[in-house]
Amino acid sequence: MHEGTVKTIKGEDGDVIDCVDINKQPAFNHPLLKSHTIQMKTHVHSSGTESENNHNILFQSWHKNGECPEGTIPILRTPHSNRRRRSYPTVSQKRRANDFSAPPALVGGQYYGARATINVWNPATYQGEFSFAQIWVGSGEGDEANTMEVGWLVNNGENKTRLFTYWTRDDYRSTGCYNLVCPGFVQTTTQISLGAAVEPVSRYGAEQFEMIITITKDKSSGNWWLLMQDQFIGYWPGSIFTSLADCSTEINWGGEITNSEFAGHHTSTQMGSGHFPEESFGKACFFRKIGYVDESGNMRDPKDLQVYVTKPPCYDLRFAKYEGDGISFYFGGPGYSDKCP
Repeated sequence: MHEGTVKTIKGEDGDVIDCVDINKQPAFNHPLLKSHTIQMKTHVHSSGTESENNHNILFQSWHKNGECPEGTIPILRTPHSNRRRRSYPTVSQKRRANDFSAPPALVGGQYYGARATINVWNPATYQGEFSFAQIWVGSGEGDEANTMEVGWLVNNGENKTRLFTYWTRDDYRSTGCYNLVCPGFVQTTTQISLGAAVEPVSRYGAEQFEMIITITKDKSSGNWWLLMQDQFIGYWPGSIFTSLADCSTEINWGGEITNSEFAGHHTSTQMGSGHFPEESFGKACFFRKIGYVDESGNMRDPKDLQVYVTKPPCYDLRFAKYEGDGISFYFGGPGYSDKCP
């Protein structure tokens, strides 16, 4: 049971949720947040966070058995998770000196948030491996790499797809964690439990479900706010970062998997839907309406995207063009095969 728990709810899927006093949440054990005052409202520009109406709403099943009272936040009881190196195809917006003829002040780019509508699936995973679909917002190089990450994941053969966040300020070495496992992220909503399962998920050739994710910087406070389906979830305080304290210089959208090669060959852990991008809508996983927040707080379509696909025979990525969907792409694949040894 988490410190400050005033109520516990057990979901039908087995998830156990502690409703924790908002002022006693793990964030305030961080040495830089001992005297932090919770920001319950943000001053971010509303046009930077708008998203389309979506009837395919995701749900967390613990709500069937109760609600967390006002003044508390729902925290999933979960063991600590370790970050691992992964194989990933991503679409990246990163401005470098050799990409643009521009004044030095523009080198590296300045981004104040990102968004995407992410298709939700439950890919097969094996032997403690993970499969992710996520947004990365980052800055810094080497040991100074800072990131905020959010999306969905499937872990170690679970038939559950989970909402997750992650952060680090030293390239995953000694700081940061998933969700609220360690001090850092400040949650404000009573409605969403980070790390808990979401439902329903998309099925091959059937109805498709999505999550709309936005990260946006509140310049007045320095905090980075997270929204899901236009609902404010909470924020990463700017003070816990170094190179991300001001702005981001890199944004990535895409998928990742862990590959332990436990059978002596590439893993069979799937990415996305487990099908290749050329199978298209209803069969392959997609990102649509990807964007970034500019210095004025406005959402923009990214330009000069770079594509990184580490193992195309295993997992691949292709852009898609659908009217009204902005910049979109399909990604993923089945992993191990004759073409992916």
